[in-house]
Amino acid sequence: MRILITGANRGLGLALSKIGAERGHQIISGVRDLQKSEESLTHSEIYKSISLLPLDVTDEESVSSAANTVKENFGTIDAIINNAGVLLERDKQIEELDLDQVKVTFDVNFFGPIRVVKHFLPLLMMGDRSSIINISSEAGSMANAYGGDYAYASSKTALNMFTLQLSQYVKNNNINVYSVHPGWIKTDMGGERAPGNPIDTAKGIFDIIEGKQEISDDNVFITYEGQPMPL
Repeated sequence: MRILITGANRGLGLALSKIGAERGHQIISGVRDLQKSEESLTHSEIYKSISLLPLDVTDEESVSSAANTVKENFGTIDAIINNAGVLLERDKQIEELDLDQVKVTFDVNFFGPIRVVKHFLPLLMMGDRSSIINISSEAGSMANAYGGDYAYASSKTALNMFTLQLSQYVKNNNINVYSVHPGWIKTDMGGERAPGNPIDTAKGIFDIIEGKQEISDDNVFITYEGQPMPL
């Protein structure tokens, strides 16, 4: 399968790129800085199926150009993993929030996936069985709101709503759409205290894409192991 991954140069995105390549998929790794990403994504022979793609999810012109590049070079894609994300204003009380940082959070975490789907969906529609994976978080669950991480949590709640709407829009086109909670994993965002390994999460997400997990049609917000999450 040909799979587009955003934010692919580090953390979970890097793990997804590597696991996808190891499983024999053609990985299109969307990155903002090609130079910084070359060493981490192309250093081994096993990763020769990884293609680097300049892609800034906050810049619609960049996303549109990237979609045109993929169309010219690959024709179609089989899956999108909207992984690019930020966690800003962490542990800030509501009275302390920098609203400019809240706007940046929504620009990356919410509007970013919308831009990507807007421009890449036509390439996805050409496939027989496709997937869109939006990397969300348990912080985006309204049922489990905890009174913190206002920018991040709210952006992920909005992303979950986008997932619901999109799943309805494409339900007759054999496209599965999921918001996936990746778990608390050891990345720059998750921190060193996180108990999870991004490689394990990446394997679970590819199991979902490859149809190895049985997921009820009613569930669009799930864990990386395919278990339902409360919206």
